[in-house]
Amino acid sequence: MNHEHLMERLFEILINGDRPASRALINQMKEAGMTGNQMLSDVYWPSYEAIERLNRNDQLTVLSYRLATRLLRVMIDQTSTLLEHAPRNGKAIFASCGPTEGEEIGGQIAVDLLEAHGYDMTFSGGGVAADEVLALVQESKPQILLMFCSSPGDLPQIRHLIDSIREIGACPNLQIAVGGGVFARAEGLAEEIGADIWASSPQELYEELIENPNYRAEVNRTESARTRRPRRKVA
Repeated sequence: MNHEHLMERLFEILINGDRPASRALINQMKEAGMTGNQMLSDVYWPSYEAIERLNRNDQLTVLSYRLATRLLRVMIDQTSTLLEHAPRNGKAIFASCGPTEGEEIGGQIAVDLLEAHGYDMTFSGGGVAADEVLALVQESKPQILLMFCSSPGDLPQIRHLIDSIREIGACPNLQIAVGGGVFARAEGLAEEIGADIWASSPQELYEELIENPNYRAEVNRTESARTRRPRRKVA
């Protein structure tokens, strides 16, 4: 399938809330040989980013945005049953995101893809208090705490959560990852608040987790301590 044509068609389907056409498109992508993993990372994720960007720039009506986000979430749910899952890698991730519908969609894409890559995922969505997240991290002891597709309003709570984890020594081996959302748009923000690793997209996040499994910001503060790839700018 022609990628540009596919993206244009999906955009029209989403902003019009065309549910029958969305199911037909999923079937056509399957028949063209696309895997569920490719649909999420190569089609839905860039479409999600485009819709969020247009909404931030007031280039979509409220109705078009609501239709698009709700239908995209339905498509993601339907496609998740098509994902090809790698063997479990023994690492658990607790993930959260921003409170809006759009941010939860971005978080869900990341969580579904990471689970397909072999991680054991727990996803709270948005709107959970920092002290509750801290309590769960102390109790369940995941290897990774992920805050993906957060909003600017989440930053004070995220900063407080990271500081609390560091100060009380909760889960000293915990790796803190952030990405997407406000972190993709603000250069240096993730590093400033003390995150260990960060990424703009779910695929980039997976690559960071694979390449830097032992990186901790509190231990390795020099730029040379970690391999850093050029970041893709997000408008």
